[in-house]
Amino acid sequence: MTHAASRAYNVFGDAFRRRPRAASMGLVTALERMSLGKLRQAIALEAARLMYERVETEYFTAKRKAAKRLCRQWVKPEELPSNAEIRDQIQVFARIHEGDRRTVNLRDMRLAALRLMRLLRPFRPRLIGSVMTGHVRKGSDIDLHIFSDSPALVCDLLEGEGLQYDVERKQVVKHGEGRIFTHVHVFDRFNFELTVYAEDKAHYVFKSSITGKAIERASIRELEEFLAAEYPDLDLDGEMRAAEAVPDPYPVFRMLLLPLENVQGSAKYHPEGDVQYHSLQVFEQARDRRPYDEEFLLAALLHDVGKGLDRARHVEAALDVLEGLITERTRFLIEHHMHAHDYRAGTLGGRLRRELEASPDFEDLMLLRECDDAGRVPGAVVGTVDEALDYLRELERENGG
Repeated sequence: MTHAASRAYNVFGDAFRRRPRAASMGLVTALERMSLGKLRQAIALEAARLMYERVETEYFTAKRKAAKRLCRQWVKPEELPSNAEIRDQIQVFARIHEGDRRTVNLRDMRLAALRLMRLLRPFRPRLIGSVMTGHVRKGSDIDLHIFSDSPALVCDLLEGEGLQYDVERKQVVKHGEGRIFTHVHVFDRFNFELTVYAEDKAHYVFKSSITGKAIERASIRELEEFLAAEYPDLDLDGEMRAAEAVPDPYPVFRMLLLPLENVQGSAKYHPEGDVQYHSLQVFEQARDRRPYDEEFLLAALLHDVGKGLDRARHVEAALDVLEGLITERTRFLIEHHMHAHDYRAGTLGGRLRRELEASPDFEDLMLLRECDDAGRVPGAVVGTVDEALDYLRELERENGG
């Protein structure tokens, strides 16, 4: 936030919070002292903060909440900032908090969009939203419009390519009329939201909820031309080949974690319930202790995935399926997490005990054991598998992965 914007935010926040309720005829008294333009800026900044931090996801709700916080709702609808003004302020937050990484991330997201669009060519995909316009921020999805009278065909293609996805059918009521929209959420290096429209809508001009004008969108050919102009030094074909050569481990992690919801833990040692719930609890415990340690957090989340494959040999099963997808340190922590319990109980053999103690990751292994023990609470509040994986992906990007 700039110094001037911060000062405007603080001044208006204090002034309007002190304003008596009797002054309910609008902004007359306040506007005699202050500029309406600066008030709009203050509301836009607060709404942008709410949206950047993912407290709110809708512009309408964010600006209303911001107005209430700053001036107790004594702002007429026409005096509120536009969606475009808030979007611009969100980008201020993104530039401040994400720096040059945001620019690199945007380029990579556009390349990822092109890769999926080429796979979806039969459905005439169009890139829309923040990745198209450049208004991305931490946690942004890649939004595509695709056109098919049968969403099942889209899912068949994704499945054939080994991509994981969920289908969401969402009812939206507008002007008193309800419509069902089909969204396909694809989980890849970046997450995608595909909105499926009927084939006869391929040439329909969609309006932006932010600007009120026709949305900016690009076909495959248009995106290729845009990338060539925007990044003149880019070897597009080389980037595509390189991306295909490097497997993305996160779909594998998700595929291993989701079925654990149906694998019950031992009643004696795991009163909390299923293995997925336990794994998410351990992840939360680990994040409280080591929020920036990507390898440690991944071990915490994946330490029991083998229980969905072979209960009798769950550690060996996990290491087999994770081969080549995790670092040596993460592998060490998973491999020995059961030995850490034996070490604590004093039942571990002398040779293995000495080997573990000699490891530079010994203290981390014992911390993982603490998290494992703490992650057995019935009714504990945890996030979802996708939220945990999103956190790890974002951490990987911050660490330059």
